[in-house]
Amino acid sequence: MSQTTIGVIGGGQLARMMYAPATKLGIELHLLAEGPDVGAARIFKHVTVGDYTDQATVRAFAADCQIITFDHEHVPTWILRDLVHDGKLVRPGPGALQHAQDKLLMRRRLTDSLDAPAPKWRACADADELAAFGAEIGFPIIAKASRGGYDGHGVWKLDSPSDTGIPFAEALAESAGEKVEIIGEEFIDFVRELSVIVVRSPSGQAVAYPVSETIQREGVCRETITPAPGLSEDQATQITKLGLDIADELQVTGVLAVELMQRADGSVVVNELAMRPHNTGHWTIDGAHTSQFENHLRAVLDLPLGDPRMRDRWCVMVNVLGGTNEDLPSELLHCFARDPRLRVEFYGKQIRPGRKVGHVNCYGDDLDQVRARAKHAAHYLMGDIRKG
Repeated sequence: MSQTTIGVIGGGQLARMMYAPATKLGIELHLLAEGPDVGAARIFKHVTVGDYTDQATVRAFAADCQIITFDHEHVPTWILRDLVHDGKLVRPGPGALQHAQDKLLMRRRLTDSLDAPAPKWRACADADELAAFGAEIGFPIIAKASRGGYDGHGVWKLDSPSDTGIPFAEALAESAGEKVEIIGEEFIDFVRELSVIVVRSPSGQAVAYPVSETIQREGVCRETITPAPGLSEDQATQITKLGLDIADELQVTGVLAVELMQRADGSVVVNELAMRPHNTGHWTIDGAHTSQFENHLRAVLDLPLGDPRMRDRWCVMVNVLGGTNEDLPSELLHCFARDPRLRVEFYGKQIRPGRKVGHVNCYGDDLDQVRARAKHAAHYLMGDIRKG
């Protein structure tokens, strides 16, 4: 293992947060970054700047690595299949990763193979088919681009048949003229969103972290609470089993995040999948015995997986979004003086309004206090709390 080099494609905060556990474990990481100033490129020692959609660039980068893994799911599947054909270990492999890249493929696979709980859905070739789907199940409905959406992009709530042309026009514009399939989905009047993070190794070992409640606004995750309050033991067990079953069915290597919506009656439906460390698992850095980032690396190397249990009764993560503060580290004096147990991580990004630039973690045995501590720190860092 000491001679193994892992290549990480994508230079965002997820790659950046892999670096610390890799260093502790003596693992060498190489990075293929989109630019020289992205968050991970600022701390990795071995950085290649290049286009992850260009086959020659990816191949040249992979030549010096024994294993390839990812910060995001956007590398074209055909490029990854060529790497596998050349004998390179790609984890997760393209056969699994395509289900995180393509929401329509994901829906079909989970419905046909696992009968996983899902909204009513239909692949729609044009606005007329989408309108017919809405008329059949009742408006409002949700439309999703099958590929490319993130943080609320590529998702539309449609209130009437007259809206059904919008997703096709906007998806076509976003994809630079390449046709994108549109999925019509039942509008779920959910009471909250949940996430379960599981990790699976090539040998089949798997672990699951406690189910989290995720609080989102405008399509962006703002806060996670772990374990999800009010979730019964039976519900948590069923959701955990669902996550593990999906990881096994798709033969995932590494982290799998299963995002779910919960109805008022307690039932859940699968919303989306992610096959890499995930924003809803950032709490594990400080709140679990083994973080999702270390366990992802262990899985990629087929090492025994670490303990996913919590260090304390509750852990709350709140994302820090770009706000009025430009110099975030300068605000740590107040935050740490007020709360010595506070944990903060910045992503090395330029500050832009609404952009995820860091997160805070708090843990303890009183949920109300833990949430209040985390929210105060995050809002102070964002400049939302008046100083004085």
